[in-house]
Amino acid sequence: MIPFFYFYYRYKYNINMKILIQECLKASVLIDGKTVGSIDRGEVVFVGFTQSDNFELVDKMVDKLLKLRIFPDENNKTNLNLSQIYGQLLVVSQFTLYADLSQGNRPSFVNALSGEKSVVLYDHFVEQLKKHFPDLQTGVFGADMKVELINDGPFTILLDSKEIYHE
Repeated sequence: MIPFFYFYYRYKYNINMKILIQECLKASVLIDGKTVGSIDRGEVVFVGFTQSDNFELVDKMVDKLLKLRIFPDENNKTNLNLSQIYGQLLVVSQFTLYADLSQGNRPSFVNALSGEKSVVLYDHFVEQLKKHFPDLQTGVFGADMKVELINDGPFTILLDSKEIYHE
């Protein structure tokens, strides 16, 4: 059973799980000048969590991500998913997806889930994706990372769980 505060928080603050997807030709994550993850053609996925997110919602968002048809087919229509093009996946934790600038020019991140709670959902997110992409690459949760990517298109999509699941 889902606790009442889950629905109250979502209703009051209108905050939801977010995933930013960028189609890329090549991408990598560096920490202290050392490459910790690198892919060729595929998707760079930045993921952030908020207080009301849970495993069930993470699973739904993984399912949506896996089914996204954002790659061109033989007619140059966005009709193929990542598996169909034999693409690769690079996942990076990104709490700044929850930047709130409603009170001024300095972003507040109070809507981002704390690191100790967020890492649990992040690990679950990565493990669910690894079932379909065993060679999945990641950054290091909580680290100061440098992300290099060649964005293809550019083609960038923001998945917001509220817009997708109308919660």
